[in-house]
Amino acid sequence: MHPQASIWIFHSLLPSITIFFKKSRESFFFVIREKNYLLFVFVFGIVFIDPFKMEKVTNSDLKSSVNGGVVDVYGEDSATIEHNITPWSLAVSSGYSLLRDPRYNKGLAFTEKERDTHYLRGLLPPVVLDQKLQEKRLMNNIRQYQFPLQKYMALTELQERNERLFYKLLIDNVEELLPIVYTPTVGEACQKFGSIFRRPQGLFISLKDKGKILDVLKNWPERNIQVIVVTDGERILGLGDLGCQGMGIPVGKLALYSALGGVRPSACLPVTIDVGTNNEKLLNDEFYIGLRQKRATGQEYSELLHEFMSAVKQNYGENVLVQFEDFANHNAFKLLAKYRDSHLVFNDDIQGTASVVLAGLVSAQKLTNSPLAEHTFLFLGAGEAGTGIAELIALYISKQMNASVEESRKKIWLVDSKGLIVNSRKDSLQDFKKPWAHEHEPVKDLLGAIKAINPTVLIGSAGIGRAFTKEVIEAMSSTNERPLIMALSNPTTQSECTAEEAYTWSKGRAIFASGSPFDPVEYEGNVFVTTQANNAYIFPGLGLGLVISGAIRVHDDMLLAAAEALARQVSKENYEKGMIYPSFSSIRKISAHIAANVATKAYELGLAGRLPRPKDIVKCAESSMYSPTYRLYR
Repeated sequence: MHPQASIWIFHSLLPSITIFFKKSRESFFFVIREKNYLLFVFVFGIVFIDPFKMEKVTNSDLKSSVNGGVVDVYGEDSATIEHNITPWSLAVSSGYSLLRDPRYNKGLAFTEKERDTHYLRGLLPPVVLDQKLQEKRLMNNIRQYQFPLQKYMALTELQERNERLFYKLLIDNVEELLPIVYTPTVGEACQKFGSIFRRPQGLFISLKDKGKILDVLKNWPERNIQVIVVTDGERILGLGDLGCQGMGIPVGKLALYSALGGVRPSACLPVTIDVGTNNEKLLNDEFYIGLRQKRATGQEYSELLHEFMSAVKQNYGENVLVQFEDFANHNAFKLLAKYRDSHLVFNDDIQGTASVVLAGLVSAQKLTNSPLAEHTFLFLGAGEAGTGIAELIALYISKQMNASVEESRKKIWLVDSKGLIVNSRKDSLQDFKKPWAHEHEPVKDLLGAIKAINPTVLIGSAGIGRAFTKEVIEAMSSTNERPLIMALSNPTTQSECTAEEAYTWSKGRAIFASGSPFDPVEYEGNVFVTTQANNAYIFPGLGLGLVISGAIRVHDDMLLAAAEALARQVSKENYEKGMIYPSFSSIRKISAHIAANVATKAYELGLAGRLPRPKDIVKCAESSMYSPTYRLYR
C-alpha cells in the first residue's frame, strides 16, 4: 500500500479514534482503539491485532498537552503558536471541505502558501486578512445590529463557521459580548429557539431514545469529552418550562467553559434531555422542536436520567464532569444527592451560584469591616439557588468560627412564597427547606421579615421582579450603615431591583451586586459600577481545575476554594468603584487562579487522579488553557 494511502485511511477514521504514537529507529505506528479492534497503521500497511493479546494502553501513555486534560489528538495545542500544524478535515485533499470545518476554517486568513497547499485557490477572494482584522470587522458588524437577539444569532453563525474566530472575539470583548452569549439574551434565544434553530450544536436525548442512550452518545463525533452540561429545560433561568428549547443554556455555558476557562471546545458536549413540557404555549406552537406531550415524571423520568448517567460514565469514563443546569427544584436536589458520590457531578444553580455569591460576601468584608460570622442573612427565595447559597455560607462560617454547620445556620433566614420559614411550618416544608426553619413567630412578607430579623445582608433568588421595593431598601438602610444587597434573579425583568433603585433608595450607601447586567449609576457626584454575581466567574475555572487534576468527585471544599480564589482577585480600584467582584476583562487570569485553588484542594482531599501533582499549579492551569489564535498550516 502506498504510504499516502495509509495516511489517508488513518485520517478518514478521525476523530472517533484514540491514538498512541511511538517512534523507534525501525518504524513508527499508530494504535487505534475502536470498539473491539486495535489497528496498527504502519507507513506500509494495516494489520488487525487481537486486543486481548496486547498490553493495555493506559492514559499515562497518551500524549496530553494539558497535564491530565483532554488528549491533544492533532497536536495543535501542544505546539507553540509559531509551530505549523496539519488541518486534518474529513478529506485532506478538499479545500472546499476545509472551509466548511469550523474547527480549521480561517476564512480570509489563509495565507497564499496555505491556499496552494490545501486546494483553496479560487475558493476565496484574493485578499488575505489576519485574525486581528477579521475580529475588528466582525465587531463592527455586530455593533450595527439593533436587537440583542440579532447579535446572538450572528455569533452563533460565526461559531458554526469559524470556531477560533468566535472564541477570539468572545475572549477579547468579553464584557460586551457576555450578555449576548449568555444572560440575559440567551433567555430570549431559548424562548424563540424553535424559530431560530439552524443546526444541532449538541445532543438531544428524548424518551424515544430510552434503551439506546449509549448509542446516541456514540453518534457525537468527539470521543474525548471532559465536560457535559445537561438540562431538561424545566426551569430555564427565571422563564420557567421551555422544554427542548432549553438547549440554548448548555450551548451558552460550554461556550463560556472554552472562552473563560480554556477547556478545549472539542472536549465539551451540550445535552438536552427531552421528557416533554408542561408549557401549553409550546405544545401548541407549530415550530416547537421537542416532544409534544406533558412532562414525564416519577419512575419513567428517573430511569431515563439513570440510563443517561450510566451511559456517560461508560462512554467517557470516570473523569467526565456532568454539570446539571436549570432543572426544577424537585429534580435538582434529588439528582445531585443521587449521583454526587458515584459521578463527577456539579449543579451550577445550587453550587455555582452559592460559590460566586459567597465570593462576593467574602470580598465585601473589606467594605463592611466585619467578618461574615457577625452578619445576619435574609433570603427572598428558598429554592435550589437560595438554599444552596445559604448552605455554603453556613459551611464557610462554621470553618471560620470552628463551629458546627447547624449552629452557623442560625444566622441565616429564608422567606418563601408563604413567608418566613419558621419551626411552626416545619411539617409542611420540603426536605431541603427544613434545615432553615428557626424558632420565631410567623411573618407573612419580606418587609415584615426585615423588620423582625434586622438583617445586614439581603439576597434575592426568587425570580420575582421588583420585589425589593423602596420600602424594603429603606428598611435595610435604616439599620445598616452599609447594607449589602444582592438582587440575583435573571434575566433583567426578573431582577429584584435595579442598580439605580438600590443606590438611590439607600442614599448611596448600599453595597450592591446583581445577577443581571446594569449600567453604572451616578448618585450625588459618585459613580457606582455594579458587578454581576455571575456564575461565569466560577464554573469555567472550577471545570478547568477538575480537568487538570483528574478529579473524580466534586467536594464542597472545592467550592469554598473557588470562592476564596475569586474574592482575592478584587483590587483596590474595584473597591473604590463600589465593586465586590473583579472586572470580567481579566476573567482568564481569574479562572486560572480558581482552577489552581480547586486542583490544589482535589490533591489535598485525595480526589485527584492525575499524578504527580504539578509543582506550580497556577502555571499548569494557564498553560492548559485553549488558545483560539490561528495556527499556520503545513
